[in-house]
Amino acid sequence: MSSTTTAVGHDEVAALKTVALRGGLGEPVKVSCSTLGERLDASSQTASRRLQRLESAGLLDRDVVGDGQWVTVTDAGERRLRAEYADYRRLFEGEDGLTLSGTVTSGMGEGRHYIQLSGYHEQFVERLGYEPFPGTLNVSLTEAAVRARAGLDSVEGVPIDGWEDEERTFGPATCYAAEVRAEADAGADAFAPAHVIVPKRTHHDEDQLEVIAPAKLREELGLDDGDGIEVHVTDADRADGPAPGTDEAGAGGSA
Repeated sequence: MSSTTTAVGHDEVAALKTVALRGGLGEPVKVSCSTLGERLDASSQTASRRLQRLESAGLLDRDVVGDGQWVTVTDAGERRLRAEYADYRRLFEGEDGLTLSGTVTSGMGEGRHYIQLSGYHEQFVERLGYEPFPGTLNVSLTEAAVRARAGLDSVEGVPIDGWEDEERTFGPATCYAAEVRAEADAGADAFAPAHVIVPKRTHHDEDQLEVIAPAKLREELGLDDGDGIEVHVTDADRADGPAPGTDEAGAGGSA
């Protein structure tokens, strides 16, 4: 299977949804292009091309046999469908953003290093409106939150551009406006401003989340490793205006 480089549109997503509804979300399901075409109100040739594009984009696995083909929705395909689902929830259920739950964990100190690099730091101050604490709050997401994380694709984020110095190239990232609350203090006000930061290239698994803020979140919310936490992500244009945070930043590693 090739890497996810092929662009897919609404027609391909409709085909992906049809395969999932036929049972292809969890295991291979046998489909014929003629039957798929009928469901999509398209020709067999058009249905075949849509499946090929989904496979090229890494959203679908195919095994062509003599009388049809076995197809399976990949993990990337499931994430795409979950992003569509998040859009419809916001449309019909009035969902504003999404809430991700997890537990606080210790990182390896990399967040402190990268956040303080001038190429990133200057963009954080200019585009987020605050100077971030030199470190990230690391969150291990629950299983449900890992599935819901696909909804980030439907939330407007703040782009952080990649850059380079004389020695190496640093990749881009996206920051998503967020509010953070300790689960033990459900009635307390959430801390804001904060941002979930998602590097384009990262060694973290999908169950790991990094949050930056103008203050050390562990101290602000009284958090220790293993404590439950909720991160509510909202569109960048709906977030409250950022409060100054330069006076609250201190030395350290994890936020």
